[in-house]
Amino acid sequence: QVQLVESGGGLVQPGGSLRLSCAASGFTFSTYAMSWYRQAPGKERELVAHITWSGGDTSYPDSVKGRFTISRDNAKNTVYLQMNNLKPEDTAVYYCNTNPPRESSWGQGTQVTVSS
Repeated sequence: QVQLVESGGGLVQPGGSLRLSCAASGFTFSTYAMSWYRQAPGKERELVAHITWSGGDTSYPDSVKGRFTISRDNAKNTVYLQMNNLKPEDTAVYYCNTNPPRESSWGQGTQVTVSS
C-alpha cells in the first residue's frame, strides 16, 4: 500500500533552517508529481511546494517563495523540502503527497515549530 513518511521537523528559532524528507513507497514514485503541504492549528491544509515527476519544474506560493526549495531523488523515492529564513507563521504540521493528493495516503506529518 502507499506509504508516505515525513521526517526532519523540529523546533527552530526565527530565521533558522530545516530540511524535511519524505520517503515514499507503494507506488511508482518517479512518475508522479509531488507536493509538500502544511496545516497550522485551526487552519485548512495548504500547498507550500510542488515538483514535477522529473524534478524539472517547481512552484511555490508567494508566502514561501524564495525561502523554501523542493527537490526529489527518484532513485531513493524521496522528496525534500529545504526551508530557510523560517518565520513563526511557518509553524505547522508538514506533509508530503502526490499532486493531486491521494486522500487515503496522508502520513503522520512532521511538526515544524518556529519560535524564540
